Amino acid sequence: MSRLTSTFQVLREAKRKALIPFITAGDPEPGFTVPALHAMVEAGADIIELGVPFSDPMADGPVIQKASERALVHHMSLRKTLDLVAEFRRTDQATPIVLMGYLNPVECMGYQRFADCARAVGVDGVLTVDMPPEEAGEFVPLLHRAGIDPIFLLAPNSSDMRVRRMAALARGYLYYVSLKGVTGASHLDLSQVESRIAHIRSLTDLPIGVGFGVKNADTAAAIGRFADAVVVGSALVEKIAAAQDRPEQARKDIIDLLATMRRAMDA
Repeated sequence: MSRLTSTFQVLREAKRKALIPFITAGDPEPGFTVPALHAMVEAGADIIELGVPFSDPMADGPVIQKASERALVHHMSLRKTLDLVAEFRRTDQATPIVLMGYLNPVECMGYQRFADCARAVGVDGVLTVDMPPEEAGEFVPLLHRAGIDPIFLLAPNSSDMRVRRMAALARGYLYYVSLKGVTGASHLDLSQVESRIAHIRSLTDLPIGVGFGVKNADTAAAIGRFADAVVVGSALVEKIAAAQDRPEQARKDIIDLLATMRRAMDA
């Protein structure tokens, strides 16, 4: 059983929902990331999505685009992101880590080499934003053999056939994009999201996480009532950006936001 599957099983038995924060590796500088990962776990994170900096993050809004830019100034790369995961794993063997990013850096490294390196450092899942299931035939089996869970994005307009296709390839959980647009967008219609999640549950037994547009504790709690996981990214990255020259303050700000969300979700 993978760390992701085990985590969701433990949470389900405890009647709790997963809180999944996202930050970009190396933002605002590489030394910030690992202490921030540990701090997020202490604040109540169950799973962490770690963004791989990329020069053309097409699915991301300006907040996370700028996070990639700040990280790339420090020459962050996929290889250095894996090094940060290895450093995190020296003192945390329990918290699942999901790498979230784009296909180009993986293709440059090579599918097999990436799978081997990711397994070696303790990566649990991979979400490649721009790899649709139709083009995942070579990559996904390598991840399966490495014991790494491939995770796919579901859109509000994904057809039943497409949901089933992604669910057949995926492991760990499915990531439902709560709105049409990029990360950090607003205008979240919770009733519509809840209805859509209920329908998707009729098509798959995989846990379903909801992200894009989660900005505060009230929204996190509302989503937690019907989803298996709440993913928060831009709201945290905004905190980091606002205090990028004050790492201790940035760390405190993201801890405070996550702790507030955790309390609201558990209430």
